[in-house]
Amino acid sequence: MMIDLNSDMGESYGAYTIGADEEILRWVTSANVACGWHGGDPSVMRRTVERAKALGVAVGAHPSYPDLLGFGRRVMQITRQEARDYMLYQIGALRVFAEALGVRLQHVKPHGAIYNAAVKDRELSLGIAEGVADARGNLILVGLPGSEILRAGREVGLRVAREAFGDRAYNEDGTLVSRRLPGSLLTDPDAVAERVLGFTRGMVTAITGKEIRIEADTICLHGDTPGAGSIARRVRERLEAAGVKPRSMGEFIA
Repeated sequence: MMIDLNSDMGESYGAYTIGADEEILRWVTSANVACGWHGGDPSVMRRTVERAKALGVAVGAHPSYPDLLGFGRRVMQITRQEARDYMLYQIGALRVFAEALGVRLQHVKPHGAIYNAAVKDRELSLGIAEGVADARGNLILVGLPGSEILRAGREVGLRVAREAFGDRAYNEDGTLVSRRLPGSLLTDPDAVAERVLGFTRGMVTAITGKEIRIEADTICLHGDTPGAGSIARRVRERLEAAGVKPRSMGEFIA
């Protein structure tokens, strides 16, 4: 069983600290680094890539809508071409920092509202995928299993990775429960670890109690979830105890 553990990070900016990056980087295998539009700033981007490199964690871009005030969690109406350009712009910003530090970008995982909107929006997904393809570098595009964004990625010739979420609740259709609803976020380390172990068997319990099928290559543990460091540590310990050693997605995604 090959599985990647990823986390969204580098989302602090200016005087604002967001997420438990230093703690969680010790346990994950891939880092999704904010590119300045929902979080992050130049100094944070550099520090995050530098620290990931020191710990042997693969680095990817975490682009979003241009929505710093809403942390990228508000849906915006943009065209396919705008989506393409937004992706290319943000990937380019992070790539320069990565190259300056001798790091090769591994993947692209859209953030927040644009990620969720792309699950069912074909035109938006094509724009995102085209932007990633424009950036070159054999980047992996990350998205929900069965989503339009993964279909679009395959259509334009990208490698794709199916993502599951260890600390989020699921609807019966495999989408994530809205953060506005109670029970959408899991914060107990053992509960998250049990969920992640379920993903390695291809199963998850939806918020309704129904068991649903989820095939995943990479599992996200959010850095801004309360107790994120403890959660990540417990997940890694439980996986390894079960004989599953996480590896960065670039090592096994063809």
